[in-house]
Amino acid sequence: MTEPKGGRSRRIPLTGRLTKALRVHGHLRGPRVVCQDDGKPLTQKVVQGLVQRAARKAGLTDSGVHLLRHTFCSHLAMRGATAKAIQELAGHRDLTTTQIYMHLSPAALEDAIRLLDGDGHGANRGEIVEAAGTENPSR
Repeated sequence: MTEPKGGRSRRIPLTGRLTKALRVHGHLRGPRVVCQDDGKPLTQKVVQGLVQRAARKAGLTDSGVHLLRHTFCSHLAMRGATAKAIQELAGHRDLTTTQIYMHLSPAALEDAIRLLDGDGHGANRGEIVEAAGTENPSR
């Protein structure tokens, strides 16, 4: 986990599926998934070392913490997460950094246009109606 300015760790929520898998395998013993033996957060340097060691064991040549972060953001974007949610989860200061991932959602344009269909999927918020006074039946 990285330490943003101010020295406070961000908490990233776990999915139910991940929580269950971590419990089954005895890896969820406290509020932090990855921590020092005393429960304190790991330093950035320690995390980088752990990732590098795991990548070597797995035979990966192109790896690192940044690649994991990129993959995390990409998967969120491809599943339709909002740019703001990805920004918060990734800890990006600037939304333009997050927008790099937003082109990855193959259905994003179709979903945006489908909002105008009014085909019964959800509430038809913002439906276009004629404004009062635009039609004058007496003419």
